[in-house]
Amino acid sequence: MDFDKDTIDEAIFRTIDSRNRIMLELMARGGMRVSEVLNLKPADIDDQKLFLHDPKSGRELEVVFIPKKISRRLQDYVREKKILPNQRIFLITYAGAKKMVVKVGKMVGVNLRPHDLRRHAATYASRSGIPIEIVSKVILRHADLSTAQRYLGKVSDLEAIRWIENLHG
Repeated sequence: MDFDKDTIDEAIFRTIDSRNRIMLELMARGGMRVSEVLNLKPADIDDQKLFLHDPKSGRELEVVFIPKKISRRLQDYVREKKILPNQRIFLITYAGAKKMVVKVGKMVGVNLRPHDLRRHAATYASRSGIPIEIVSKVILRHADLSTAQRYLGKVSDLEAIRWIENLHG
């Protein structure tokens, strides 16, 4: 399901626990899968780039790009918690992370799942005018554009009219 930016922002901003908030931001702003977030180590952080070793794609390495403010929060969290370079940053299970996302969704009145946050990252970027090639190759890290297009889902008549008006009105 697609959620608008305001709903996702509210879910993130109302999340007080710093670990949970950073995890949500990495999924919703960085387009990361929950498993990728859970496998992150401090050694994988290089400013606004996060290196994913043995990603789902089968490649040896992938890079996730994140906003500066999230990078700072992530690095501050690592320092505060004194996490060693090769230790996992988020010591939570997949089931625990999924439960946290569902709980955050309920807090803002929606049925939210971890993958919805990744889909939101792609949809929001696309609706903001980011070229599909960038959404696909950089945000989602897909080899094939058609995979990204499935993520972006349907466009409502109202949204289609709004875009046409913005473009040609």
